Amino acid sequence: MTTTAPPRPDDAGTSPGDVVAEAARRRTFAVISHPDAGKSTLTEALALHARVIGQAGAVHGKAGRRGTVSDWMDMERARGISITSAALQFSYRDAVVNLLDTPGHADFSEDTYRVLTAVDAAVMLIDAAKGLEEQTMKLFAVCRHRGIPVVTVVNKWDRPGKDALELMDEVAERTGLTPTPLTWPVGIAGDFRGVLDRRDGSYRRYTRTAGGATIAPEEVLSAEAAATREPEAWAQAREEVELLDETSGAHDQELFLSGETTPVLFASAVSNFGVAALLDVLVDLAPAPAGRPDEGGVPRPVDAPFSAFVFKVQSGMDAAHRDRLAYVRVCSGVFERGMVVTHGPTGRPFATKYAQQVFGRERESIDTAYPGDVVGLVNASALRVGDTLYAGRAVTFPPLTTFAPEHFAVVRSLETAKHKQFRRGIEQLESEGVVQVLRSDRRGDASPVFAVVGPMQFEVAAHRMAQEFSAPVHLEPLPYTLAMRTDEESVAGITASSGTEVMRRSDGELLALFTTKWVMGMVRNGKPHLTLEPLVAAQLA
Repeated sequence: MTTTAPPRPDDAGTSPGDVVAEAARRRTFAVISHPDAGKSTLTEALALHARVIGQAGAVHGKAGRRGTVSDWMDMERARGISITSAALQFSYRDAVVNLLDTPGHADFSEDTYRVLTAVDAAVMLIDAAKGLEEQTMKLFAVCRHRGIPVVTVVNKWDRPGKDALELMDEVAERTGLTPTPLTWPVGIAGDFRGVLDRRDGSYRRYTRTAGGATIAPEEVLSAEAAATREPEAWAQAREEVELLDETSGAHDQELFLSGETTPVLFASAVSNFGVAALLDVLVDLAPAPAGRPDEGGVPRPVDAPFSAFVFKVQSGMDAAHRDRLAYVRVCSGVFERGMVVTHGPTGRPFATKYAQQVFGRERESIDTAYPGDVVGLVNASALRVGDTLYAGRAVTFPPLTTFAPEHFAVVRSLETAKHKQFRRGIEQLESEGVVQVLRSDRRGDASPVFAVVGPMQFEVAAHRMAQEFSAPVHLEPLPYTLAMRTDEESVAGITASSGTEVMRRSDGELLALFTTKWVMGMVRNGKPHLTLEPLVAAQLA
């Protein structure tokens, strides 16, 4: 695979002004949506338009088409879904784009949440036929909570779907954002001919390519030429845009960045229609990296000495090498391969000898990175999700909030002789955040409990235990459906009631587990002095 590496200046003597200038070129964003809205397909189409790849794949690939580059895990390719997160970096115009593809399946919400801590903007992908779905709304709530500006893309306009004005009403009513369409479809859903560009009134007409594997030719016509070429469809589009002019107005950058409006584009990712327009909008409108607040809420300027945080740890990407990759988001300063930085949680030095850009499963060494960039640190066994790395003045960024698990299962090794592999696998999955691991004196260290948001996480964990660590396991489901934070003083009062149990998570938190909300309510109402606090991310999702 050939990638287009961003041009980088010689770092020797890099000045603060150079860092600020390089940071200003960065656009770091994630694509979020409900499952099957076309997220990985859009990711591939964006890479195609940036000339990073020569041919786009498809998640549900047709004969002769490749699978998407960003979906690399065997289970992803077999099921046609995104389980892991992929980081893609490429140049477009004069910008350096860091695109983070997130898991679409609701069972992997926690991984998506972690990715959203590492971006400066988000693309909210909406299925033209289904509108705003449950998982989309959950992820939008996370974006709103974190103050992440959102660009909305109505995808699959080449298929039958809802009325465009109806979709705009739905966005406004359900998100509270005012949609400000930058493009408007010419042709109803299922008959996608092109878009009316509201910014200059032109008609951008698309032409299909075989299987949508290559960039769709785009022809720009004046309003007069469009009226001649597509008289009925153009007239309808103009009429609808006149209605928009009265209700949503034009794009306002300040309102967009403050989370009051969302620019809207219409597209078909599988046909590569409207994808170039999205890239242009991201470069023109999405914010560049800014000073990231530390744990005390004080922003660390982008030109301060190097700092970064780990938002994801992934192993098993290359079975031949059995390495472990830590994804870090650079927050300030310059990253240089080989530099020795401080590992925040331990205060120990950490050498960055093996640093890579990651393009799905493909990699290449990286020598330099700037604020907004994502760097893969190889064989970083000391790093865990949420860790801070820094040079110079110490800094600690806020910890990454975990989701409240809803499914629980006791994990037992099927081969007792492989207890070392079993323990190593459990520790690995725990440090990556694939599952939360709970323990208690009642069950013992040999029978930890996996706690997850969705049951498919159990499948991934069991698959990896068997394939990567040669430690096949048996999972015994537990009846609990709800977890709350508690403290030592409350344990006896909670466990005195049936349908409850208290376990300790690896970060030291005590979690009270309940079989139903009714049981939790009975305990809380009967013993109001007990500590029972919801996990923050559970309130969002």
